[in-house]
Amino acid sequence: MEEKFNVQEELKKLPNQPGVYIMRDENDTIMYVGKAINLHNRVRSYFRKIVGRGPQIDRMVSQIARFEYIVTDSELEALVLENNLIKENSPRYNTMLKDDKTYPYIKVTVSEDFPRILFSRIMKKDKSRYYGPFTSAAAVKDTIELINKIYGLRTCNRVLPRDIGVDRPCLNYHMGRCSAPCDGKISKEEYGQRIAGALNFLDGNYAPIMKDLSDKMEAASEELNFERAAYYRDLLASVRQVAQKQKMTDAAMEDKDILAIAADENDAVVQVFFVRDGRLIGREHFYMTHISGNPRDEILLNFVKQFYAGTPFIPRELMLPEPIEDMEIIEKWLTDRKGSRVYISVPERGQKEKLMELAAQNAELVLSKDKERLKREEGRTIGAVKEIESILGIKGLTRMEAYDISNISGFANVGSMVVYEKGKPKRSDYRKFRIKSVTGPDDYACMKEVLTRRLMHGLEERHELELREIDAQYGSFTKFPDLILMDGGRGQVNICLRVLDELGINIPVCGMVKDDNHRTRGLYFNNTELPIDRHSEGFKLITRIQDEAHRFAIEYHRSLRSKAQVKSSLDDIPGVGPARRKALMRHFKSIDEIRNAEVEELKSIPEIPENAANDIYNYFHKQG
Repeated sequence: MEEKFNVQEELKKLPNQPGVYIMRDENDTIMYVGKAINLHNRVRSYFRKIVGRGPQIDRMVSQIARFEYIVTDSELEALVLENNLIKENSPRYNTMLKDDKTYPYIKVTVSEDFPRILFSRIMKKDKSRYYGPFTSAAAVKDTIELINKIYGLRTCNRVLPRDIGVDRPCLNYHMGRCSAPCDGKISKEEYGQRIAGALNFLDGNYAPIMKDLSDKMEAASEELNFERAAYYRDLLASVRQVAQKQKMTDAAMEDKDILAIAADENDAVVQVFFVRDGRLIGREHFYMTHISGNPRDEILLNFVKQFYAGTPFIPRELMLPEPIEDMEIIEKWLTDRKGSRVYISVPERGQKEKLMELAAQNAELVLSKDKERLKREEGRTIGAVKEIESILGIKGLTRMEAYDISNISGFANVGSMVVYEKGKPKRSDYRKFRIKSVTGPDDYACMKEVLTRRLMHGLEERHELELREIDAQYGSFTKFPDLILMDGGRGQVNICLRVLDELGINIPVCGMVKDDNHRTRGLYFNNTELPIDRHSEGFKLITRIQDEAHRFAIEYHRSLRSKAQVKSSLDDIPGVGPARRKALMRHFKSIDEIRNAEVEELKSIPEIPENAANDIYNYFHKQG
């Protein structure tokens, strides 16, 4: 038998060295990862009776079944290791950066003989030049397109000069958008001059290209080539728009990130202003989770560690609203990552302080607006679920499943299952069923088959996972609902209850009773029709679930009808198999077009030989 972990004995063995400690619960799940200058002192502090350290830490300590640690040579190494472990395991008691965003860059492949300007979300050490990061991917793509238009740069992946003359120029050359170095229509030296102009543009020097475009526009106008003049006019307007978007904030022309935080007892938002080459290029806000009881400086510290561990670009300066722990260590870590000196400052006066105040105002605004949005969303979801609980007199309602049947006069009977958790659709758990045992329009029999298959599948999956000693939560059907919603009244509910009884499963079943206009008028539960306020959020949620089950079933039925229509019209023709059917539908788009086509037109399709064309033509005209 495995020896039980003795916390007090293991505490005595802790070394007086820097490192990372890992707290685990009884299921051996990592709950928390932290770093320490001295592992012996830091880890022991969790198990002392300390008042006022916060309910979240107390809750975590009460769940610790064992801990482990990794010794490092320095606190800096511990910081890096801590970041890696948090990112890998997402412990539930670590304050976490909720957003996992990657920012776009403009990449210039200057190491190539004929460089390209590309969109990239990764900054590598590959001898290319990178500009950014930017906050708008659309703006980056627009800028790249503009530069390629102005300078006629290539966008292809051909290896030049090796592939020069191997193939003819692409459409961009014929449209006047590329100088076609792939066909030798421009020398390496001349192409290099164009790249130099593009780099000058990306460095923010717009004046030369604006003058050049303006001169070309006037020259074309004097030559009465108004179409060409309009082309240069549009390019000039695009350049002006790009230039105007760059708002100057600092004459020092430096790269810096300005951080501010807004927090309350449950939520925190960190606002970041990105300044590149002295220009404010954008801003972004980030949500932090698991913050309960944590002070602002600790939340900010966790953000800095997690965000700058993941972003490929490190600015020269980080401006913070208040000091954080380990500022010198963080500075050294960022300096090592960047490869040049990085400074962390806390501005107190002047322009820097004004920028910090602006960022703080934005953070507060995001937090207040988000709270309002979350409150409305909670009313539509959690609040609505609470209302349904109150009407039905049940508790613990989290997962609801709703079912519907769709057919036309008994053709292609199908069933749908939609899932809502905490008032929101969980589309990954939706399921569709093609009815196997029922022919003709018998909704009750169809519903019985759907429910039996769904629940039997869940029971079998649970049994299989138990045999393999795997947690049942990892199965797709193993999670049973807290409430089953039937699209109908007494009849549908009784069908479901009968299936549940046969399988020995106890789940509440509620019917959604409709009026003469097919609108929900109440809920049928425990042999009683319960009224529901049509203006309540609970009623709106029931209606959304009902509509979603209906929509999902109809979409599946429509797809089967479409496949059946194509099959019935084409598959009976001799010599027309899947490949030829696909070719016909790709060419003609509809059965009617195929029916009206002449033999010559049918023969023009590469996949349709003459004998098959004749068979198709004869089939439809005999049918007519």
